[in-house]
Amino acid sequence: MVSLGGVARKLFGSANDRRIRSFKPRVAAINALEEKIKALSDEELKAKTEEFKKQLAEGKNLDDLLVEAFAVVREASHRVLGLRPFDVQLIGGMILHENAIAEMKTGEGKTLVATLPVYLNALSGKGVHVVTVNDYLARRDSEGMARLYGFLGLTTGVIHNGLSDEQRREAYACDITYGTNNELGFDFLRDNMKMQRTEMVQRGHNYAIVDEVDSILIDEARTPLIISGPLDDRSDLYVAMDKVIPTLDEEDYELDEKQRSANFSEQGMEKLEQMLTASGQMKGESLYDIENVALVHHLNNALKAHKLFTRDKDYIVRNGEVVIIDEFTGRMMPGRRYSEGQHQALEAKENVKIQPENQTLASITFQNYFRMYDKLAGMTGTASTEAEEFGNIYGLDVVEVPTNLPIARLDEDDEVYMTVHEKYLAIVEEIKVAKEKGQPVLVGTTSIEKSELLAAALKRDGITDFKILNARYHEQEAFIISQAGVPGALTIATNMAGRGTDIQLGGNVDMRIQAELGYLEPGTDIVTNEKGERVEVERKFTPPGPERDAKEKAIREDVAKLKQQALAAGGLYVIATERHESRRIDNQLRGRSGRQGDPGRSKFYLSLQDDLMRIFGSDRMESMLQKLGLKEGEAIVHPWINKALERAQKKVEARNFDIRKNLLKYDDVLNDQRKVVFDQRKELMDSDDISDLVADMRQDVIENAVKRRIPERAYAEQWDVEGLKEDCSQFLNLDLPIEAWAAEDGIAEPEIEQRISEAAEKAAEERARQAEQFGPDVMKYVERQIVMQSLDNLWREHIVNLDHLRSVVGFRGYAQRDPLQEYKAEAFELFQHLLGNMRELAISQLSRVQLVRENPPQPEPAVDPSKLQASHIDPETGENEVDGAASPQAATAAGLAALPEEWKNTGRNELCPCGSGKKFKHCHGRLA
Repeated sequence: MVSLGGVARKLFGSANDRRIRSFKPRVAAINALEEKIKALSDEELKAKTEEFKKQLAEGKNLDDLLVEAFAVVREASHRVLGLRPFDVQLIGGMILHENAIAEMKTGEGKTLVATLPVYLNALSGKGVHVVTVNDYLARRDSEGMARLYGFLGLTTGVIHNGLSDEQRREAYACDITYGTNNELGFDFLRDNMKMQRTEMVQRGHNYAIVDEVDSILIDEARTPLIISGPLDDRSDLYVAMDKVIPTLDEEDYELDEKQRSANFSEQGMEKLEQMLTASGQMKGESLYDIENVALVHHLNNALKAHKLFTRDKDYIVRNGEVVIIDEFTGRMMPGRRYSEGQHQALEAKENVKIQPENQTLASITFQNYFRMYDKLAGMTGTASTEAEEFGNIYGLDVVEVPTNLPIARLDEDDEVYMTVHEKYLAIVEEIKVAKEKGQPVLVGTTSIEKSELLAAALKRDGITDFKILNARYHEQEAFIISQAGVPGALTIATNMAGRGTDIQLGGNVDMRIQAELGYLEPGTDIVTNEKGERVEVERKFTPPGPERDAKEKAIREDVAKLKQQALAAGGLYVIATERHESRRIDNQLRGRSGRQGDPGRSKFYLSLQDDLMRIFGSDRMESMLQKLGLKEGEAIVHPWINKALERAQKKVEARNFDIRKNLLKYDDVLNDQRKVVFDQRKELMDSDDISDLVADMRQDVIENAVKRRIPERAYAEQWDVEGLKEDCSQFLNLDLPIEAWAAEDGIAEPEIEQRISEAAEKAAEERARQAEQFGPDVMKYVERQIVMQSLDNLWREHIVNLDHLRSVVGFRGYAQRDPLQEYKAEAFELFQHLLGNMRELAISQLSRVQLVRENPPQPEPAVDPSKLQASHIDPETGENEVDGAASPQAATAAGLAALPEEWKNTGRNELCPCGSGKKFKHCHGRLA
C-alpha cells in the first residue's frame, strides 16, 4: 500500500527538492549576467565592490545584491584562481547566505562555495568569520582565498595560535577573518576578562560560516571551552574533610561501584552536620543550605577518595605524588590529574603535598558561542542525520545540494563475522586483492588503537607500504590524504583524519607541486613537529622560470597518467573496519570515494565483538545471524543486517542528542547570567564617569545593613547596634557613634539610615577632593577599575559554586524534585547573592582608597595572564587540544620590551644571546 506522503513526493518532489528548485531562477539570472560581467576590465570588476557598498548605504539589502554579487565573484574566481563555480555551487552559496547548512559531498568544492556568501556579507562592513577545524586549514584557506578577496578590494585576516593581541585585533578588523572554533571562542572569553574596551580584539559577531559544521557544532560541542587559573591554597579544607570520612560507619553512605558513585545517607548527613557545626566549618543549620554547596562537593570527593579509589589499583603514590593508573592499559599516567578537586582529595587521603587546584575563570560552550552570531551557516558532507539537532539547538535547516555529476560509487552490504580476529583476516585478504590490481585503498577505523592493530596485522602478512593517519599533525597528514588516490596506495585513517582535503584519483597535483618544488616565493610556516610543538620552519621554494615550468609540466603529466590507472582499477576503495556510533561518521568515510562522478567502492567489515554490536545490537540480531547460518570463518551479507545496525545507530544518536540537549539546558542558565555580567562589564568600560552608579551602590549597601540590623517594627532594645557599627566600619570605613544615636529619644530607623548616608557621602566627597590634585579623571578611573575587579572576582567564585551545585543537584531527583528546576532556582539565588556581594565588596574597597603621588593608581589584573590556561578537551581522544598560556601575548609587551634592542629579533628556536645555552623561548624570550 502506497502512503499519501509517498505519492506527494513522487508528484512534487521532497521538501529538499522543492527548496533546491526555488534557487534555480536566481541561478539563471546569474548566468544571464555572465557575458556582461565578463566584458568588464579588472579595474571595473574591482570597482563593483564600492558600487555595492554604496547601494547598501542607500537602503538596498544584501538579498537585492545577491545575483550581481555572485556573478562578480564567479568571474573574479575564474580570473584569479582559474576556477569557475558550477551552478550547484551557486545554489550552495545561496543556502549559506540564508542561514542554513549546505550538505555537499566530498570533492564538490565547499571552500570555493563559501567565497560567494562571504563576499556578499562582507560588503556590510561588519565582518565575516570563516570557521575551520584546525590552524592549518585556517591558514591554507585564508591564503588561497585572500587572492580572490584582495582582487575585489576586501581585506582578509587569519587567527591562529601564538598571535599577539595587536595582531588579533588587526585580523578581526579585516572584512573577512579565518580562524578555528577554539581560537574564536577563547578570544571571546579573554575579551571579557579585559579591563579596557580598547584592549578587546573582537568587534562583534555578525556572520559566520562554519566549515565541517557537524564536527564543530556537534562532536566538539560535547565539551566546553575553559580558561582557568590557579586557586588560592585550600589544603586545610581538603585535610579537614578527609579527616571526617574515617569516623563514618557503613550505614552513613551508599556505594555503587558499577556507576562509580558514592553518596551520603540521611543518617550520614545528620552526623556530618553535627561534626561540622561543632568545628565551626558549616554555615547555617543544614548542609543543604545554599552557602554549603562547596562544602558538600568537597565531602563527596573525600568519600569517593576513601571508598571508591584503591591505592595501587586506581593510582599509586610515587615520589610524594599521586599518579593515576589507566584502567584499560594498567600504565601510569604522570602529569594527568583528576578534575573538580578529586585529585586533591586523594592527596589529602595519602598525606602527600596537595597541589593547588585550577579554578575556572571563564567558560562557554560552542552552542552558546555560535548562537551569538546574528547570522550563522555551515557546510559539510554529512549533516542530514543530525538535522533535528541542528534545527532544535541552532535553528539551522539542512539542505542537501545535488552533486555536479552523478555519484558512480558502489556501496556494498556489510560483511559480518563472528570474531574480530576473523574480521581482520578478511580485511587483510581484501586489501591484498585490491593492491594487486593497483586500486587505491582507504581503510577507516574508529580509534588510533584499532589503526595500530590493523597495521600490526598487515605487517604480519608482509604488507608494509602504508600510511597511518591519526590527525595529530595536520600539515603532513593533509598531504598524505591528498595523495591517497595514487594507484596501489594504502592509507589507514581514524574517523577524524583528512578533514578539509579531498582524495583525488592519481593524487592532488597542486599539493604535489608544492611538496616537490615548494612555493614561488620564500617564507615561513608554523607547523607541528613530532613532539607536538608548534615551530616555525622555512618554506621550500623554487623561483618561477623555465626550470620550474618544465618540472610542473612533468608532474601534471604524471598525475594525469596515474589518474587513468586508478580509474581503470575501479577508483578509490573505502574499507571500514567497523560501524561508528553515528551514521554521519560512516557516511563521511564512505563519501571519500566517488568524488566528482569518479567510480569507487565501499564496504564495511563487522564482527559480533565490535562495540556497537556488543553494546547496542539487540539479542535478536545475534540469533538472526545464527539462523542465517553464520559459522566460524564465514561472513554473512544481508540487507536486513544493514537495517538492524542502522536502528542501533539511531538509538545511540538519539541518546547522545538527549545528553547534549540536557547539558545545554544547564549551560543556558549560566549563559543567561554570563550575558548580564559581560554586558555590565562593557557598560562599565564604555562609561567615562560611574560616580552616580557608585553612589547608588553605596546607598543600597547602607539600606541593606540597616534592614539587617534594625528589623522592621522592632523596639530600640532589639536593635543590633554593635553589628550596624561593625558594618559601617567594614563597608564604609566609618567609625560612627551608632550607640549614641540609638540612645536618643524618638529616633527611628529612617533617621539612622539618613545620618549614615550623609556621613558616607561626606567621606566620598572628601576622597574625590583629595584625588583632584592628581588629575580630574583619576577618581573616575579608580572607581571603574575597582567595580570591575569586584565583579570579576565574585563572578569567578560564582562559576565554581555553580559547578559544585551542578555536580550534586542530580540527587534532588530522589526526592521527586526536578533537578533542572532546582538548579535554576538556586542558581538565581546565588546570582542575587553575587550582585549584593559585589556592591558590598566594591564600596568597601572604594571607601579605603588612598592616592599617593609616588604610586599612581594602577590596579593589578585579578589574575596574572601568563598563568591562565586555555583548555578544550577533544571528545574523541580525551586530550587537551589547547595547552599553555591562554593569553601569552598579554605578557610580551612588558617582558620583552626590556630586552636589549639587538636581542629582539632573535628567533624563538635560536639559542639565547645571553649565552645560557637554552633556546631563546625558554630563556629571555619566555612569554611570562
